[in-house]
Amino acid sequence: MSSFDTVIRGGTVIDGTGSAGTVADVGLVDGRIAEIGKIAAKGGREIDAEGHVVCPGFVDGHTHMDAQVNWDPIGRNSCWHGITTVVMGNCGFSVAPVRKGEEAFVVRNLERAEDISPDAMAAGMEWKWQGFSEYLDAVDALPKGINYSAYIGHSALRTWAMGERAFEEEASEDDLAAMKGELSRALDAGAIGFSTSRATAHLTADDRFVASRLASRHEVSELVRQMKGRRGTAFEMAQETHPVGTPGFDEFYSWLADLAVETGVLVTFGVLGGQYRRQLDYMERVAKAGGRMFGQTHSRGITTLTSFRSSLAFDRLPAWKEFRARPLDAQLAGLKDPATREFLVNAIKEANYTSTAGAEAPAPDWEKFFVYDKVMPPWRSLAELSAQTGKHPGEIVIDMAIESNLDAMFMQPITHSTEAETVEMIRHPLTAMTFSDSGAHVSQIADSSIQSHLIAYFWREKGLIPLEECVQMITSRPAAAWGFTDRGVLKPGNMADINIFDPDTFGPMMPEIVHDLPKGARRLSQKSRGIKATLVAGEVFIENGEHTGALPGKLLRRADA
Repeated sequence: MSSFDTVIRGGTVIDGTGSAGTVADVGLVDGRIAEIGKIAAKGGREIDAEGHVVCPGFVDGHTHMDAQVNWDPIGRNSCWHGITTVVMGNCGFSVAPVRKGEEAFVVRNLERAEDISPDAMAAGMEWKWQGFSEYLDAVDALPKGINYSAYIGHSALRTWAMGERAFEEEASEDDLAAMKGELSRALDAGAIGFSTSRATAHLTADDRFVASRLASRHEVSELVRQMKGRRGTAFEMAQETHPVGTPGFDEFYSWLADLAVETGVLVTFGVLGGQYRRQLDYMERVAKAGGRMFGQTHSRGITTLTSFRSSLAFDRLPAWKEFRARPLDAQLAGLKDPATREFLVNAIKEANYTSTAGAEAPAPDWEKFFVYDKVMPPWRSLAELSAQTGKHPGEIVIDMAIESNLDAMFMQPITHSTEAETVEMIRHPLTAMTFSDSGAHVSQIADSSIQSHLIAYFWREKGLIPLEECVQMITSRPAAAWGFTDRGVLKPGNMADINIFDPDTFGPMMPEIVHDLPKGARRLSQKSRGIKATLVAGEVFIENGEHTGALPGKLLRRADA
């Protein structure tokens, strides 16, 4: 009889702590790591990892897979990029609590702000829950390939307590008392914390703010205080936007800092661009005062991917709306017609763009409107191509669409930082590289690949960050931030959530548009190359880019004890 269920042999073990990798074997028993070193005993299964890196499974603290987990047991696209544990329910968007007959309120919060198809939600979820504890029980019972933890979201909490009024007014004291009660029950059941959005970009399909945006700071503070004294709780938010140097910026971050110190609750939010240095200053100030404030960073900058097969920035223009409602073959024929082409290009030239929500494509800035024809930068801008050809950028978009049978993709940054700024943000000890948004914006962005991009670009291609540090950023650092104490580091006793990848090839592949959501709704699918195996709880879950059929994932419930 074997001493080990599995032995991973001869790989370079990078344990997630930032320490240098060493060649060793890893022995697994009952879903946990039993031994790391030179192992003589045979395993029930032997995995040859020579020439490969063996590291902890990656942890993603910012996802929106609350609805998707109901119809997708393996967690696409996260599962293709080495993710073994996710936190969902960010930005105030959860699918519970919800009262029977009022599911439409939850859908209203999600459909535009997070680009989650109402048809997919209607077909893919049975809504077997009302309270958040019942939702956790439902997730617990689902077959899962990866591990999930969940926030209770403020927008759902408000609509559960207030109904339609949640989109119209501040909460009364009775409303707030009801929300506090449900939040406490959610925490008792294992919710990792509470999330909200104060972002102006989070809008409903009828151009109103999502429910959490109607809340006062007093309401938010009272709900966060409800978590005081609870072990390992977190408060996550899509924050208010104020220019650096204005009174509003310092007032907002001072409020958050005071709340973090007062309650002892982890406060976390996105650190994604131009304000990052002042945000980091506040995090350091909170740490010195004994509180916890943590930034979520991004290895590429949040970018919208657009195409004729999904959506374009021009779709909001009146002249384009009718055209884009036609079948794709009719659109292709129209683009080839000189009169139609001239009409569409003129509309772009004369455009007055409406506001956007969530990750919708912004108005074109041709200097930052790129051809996305390869997975790694640099990418060619439409301004550059226009200067070379003498054509208007809109003409070039149309030309490329025709040449590619409408498959051409374009990239528009929503957040932007220089390479040096990105390195500074993601290396800061009070941040984790973890802002994928997986499960949301499913036809707009493909950021489930930010972990594989980090390693492929910043370590292998550019040599800017050591591999051991890259691994630490996406394993032990987020695991520690969100309290996953037995994950994120390879050591005896920890869960055997493990990636085995080829350091010479690991990285994202080009995304493609597929229609495999419930009711045939579209999404961007993106796989990676170079992962030999991803193990969850000691079982090989992904092998050479394919699902093995194993579904070893768990719901991770936070516990007060």
